[in-house]
Amino acid sequence: MKVNIKKLDERATIPTYATPFSAGADLYSMMGDDITIAPHSTVMVHTGLAVEIPEGYCGLIFARSGLATKRGVAPANKVGVVDSDYRGEWMVALHNHTDSPVTVEGGERVAQMCIIPCMQADFNLTDELSDTVRGAGGFGSTGTK
Repeated sequence: MKVNIKKLDERATIPTYATPFSAGADLYSMMGDDITIAPHSTVMVHTGLAVEIPEGYCGLIFARSGLATKRGVAPANKVGVVDSDYRGEWMVALHNHTDSPVTVEGGERVAQMCIIPCMQADFNLTDELSDTVRGAGGFGSTGTK
């Protein structure tokens, strides 16, 4: 799939896949100054990129596992959703979950993005829904093991 991408700043880095079978492409903070995130705080990290996601797809921005598990920094909204008609700069709201400041270096990989098919539903109001074995069983209703 070809996806158009525009550098909004010459310091921006085009997303890369770490391996031939990576599901997500790494997003980088813009080259330049390091960013220090205070404990339990969130900062907007600029990528310097705008992306033209094809119609019928969306971009999902996830944490990078190493940054999240080893340094306690992950997207504040857990998963960012980028609509196919958005043409502004992609930014990552990084949250520091630790009790110490964390510094993100300029040019560091800060998140990963997947472009996936995305459909809009045609919601149909009804008085009845079909029955299932699970029914209305919610949180924890299917057990823990």
